[in-house]
Amino acid sequence: MIYELRRPKTIDPEKNYPALFVMHGIGSNEQNMLSLVEGLEKQFFIFSIRGHLVQPPGFAYFTIQGYGKPHREIFDEAIIKLTSFIDYATEQYPLDLKKLYLMGFSQGAILSMTLGLTLGDRIKGIIALSGYIPEFVKEEYNIQSLNQMSLFISHGEIDQVLPYEWGIANNEYFKELGATVTFKSYQVGHTVSMQNLQDYLNWLQDSLDK
Repeated sequence: MIYELRRPKTIDPEKNYPALFVMHGIGSNEQNMLSLVEGLEKQFFIFSIRGHLVQPPGFAYFTIQGYGKPHREIFDEAIIKLTSFIDYATEQYPLDLKKLYLMGFSQGAILSMTLGLTLGDRIKGIIALSGYIPEFVKEEYNIQSLNQMSLFISHGEIDQVLPYEWGIANNEYFKELGATVTFKSYQVGHTVSMQNLQDYLNWLQDSLDK
């Protein structure tokens, strides 16, 4: 997969680094998310991953057959490709396997949460901004233990694309599975506010220190 890599300017050959895998929303690209993680490259290897499907004016990871319903085969393929990419990155770069994080907005949040469910405690933390979990994932995917995982889930209270109730459902679902969840809501639509950005950056730093 095509990706943009950000990393510390000086690499200590004796050290492994935390990693953040970032996924964009539909019609966007790997450059679009970099402003949301600016400065984190001082500590992290950041992999901003481009969706493999053309979706003007940018790209997507999967297509939609109905409201909240991705095309199953295309969605499955995206999960396989992204899992393979994470495996590739952990082999090719000096990453700390105990400090792997996923982050996404909208489509990227949907994928981040799904990957968290399938990879389980391989993932230390997830930042899911305005997403949902497809029903077929909950019902048919092989969901792993999440006892060691923590999540920052946020959603706009006036989101006109993905209802706020879906964000609440994400929070409840992950808590039921034993994950540690920080849930935040904001008086915004389908976007990431400055307060949201500051909140998840603070959460990420706290998680990293644990």
